[in-house]
Amino acid sequence: MSGAVDLSGLKDRPQPPAAPTASTPAGDGSATGLSPVVDVSEATFEAEVLERSMQVVVLVALWSPRSDASVAFAGELESLALDGDGTWVLAKVDVDANMRIAQAFGVQGIPTVVAVAAGQPIADFQGVQPVDQVQGWLGQVLAATAGKLSGPPPVDGAEPEPEDPRFVAAEDALADGDLDGAEAAYQAILDAEPGNKQAVAAQRQVRFLARVQNVAPDAVTAAAAEPANVAAQLDAADALLYTQQPEEAFTLLIDAIRRYAGDDKTTVRTRLLELFELFDQADPLVVAARRKLASALY
Repeated sequence: MSGAVDLSGLKDRPQPPAAPTASTPAGDGSATGLSPVVDVSEATFEAEVLERSMQVVVLVALWSPRSDASVAFAGELESLALDGDGTWVLAKVDVDANMRIAQAFGVQGIPTVVAVAAGQPIADFQGVQPVDQVQGWLGQVLAATAGKLSGPPPVDGAEPEPEDPRFVAAEDALADGDLDGAEAAYQAILDAEPGNKQAVAAQRQVRFLARVQNVAPDAVTAAAAEPANVAAQLDAADALLYTQQPEEAFTLLIDAIRRYAGDDKTTVRTRLLELFELFDQADPLVVAARRKLASALY
């Protein structure tokens, strides 16, 4: 999104008692204390979107019953949300009945999907998109917010997992912008527990964030102007990934691998594999890119 979006006006209306969505009834398939899909109105927007987004990412899907395409797309998003098992929430908004929500987000067309975290919109797209692209985009959103939200509430009757103070220290350093401190904290965990998958994944994310801080704003343009410049290709891929364009980042490096030979080819391949590690290896974008990489290598 370009600029912050003011959602404060949607808090003005008196709120009815919140529906019991924080606790999922037995049998709906969610392993967390959240309902994966909720219908949201102006009256429930604050509780179901703003407050809920302090716990997990909320995808606000703005649709209209007048648009068959948006209705069908909302159904596809519901399937993704159910697969997510309450780790993120889909908030469906009928724009015809809730014009103030549409106006707050500056909606210019439907369907529009907006990711909200910590009470603020952080990413969005407009129009029907292929499911695999939505999954890739969502993966980036979840990666960007990892460790920054409180997480879903416990299921009724379950005791909440105590927070690991080592991870709390690392996440606090990350929240303060201390990337070196965050990496050191995660490394300390790995020194004690080399197989800690959570620390491995978090440290990879921190290292990527630290590296991308030094990438020039025109990195993609520069790489296109200097196709033989290996460093330029690596920077451009980082820039694309940081701006939530993973497929484009993967394609740029795979194309470079096809052009290069020897050490240059190895360098680019190594970076591509590092970028793959930032994702769930079952992510369709990663699976497709690995096939393309194999073709480029052999």
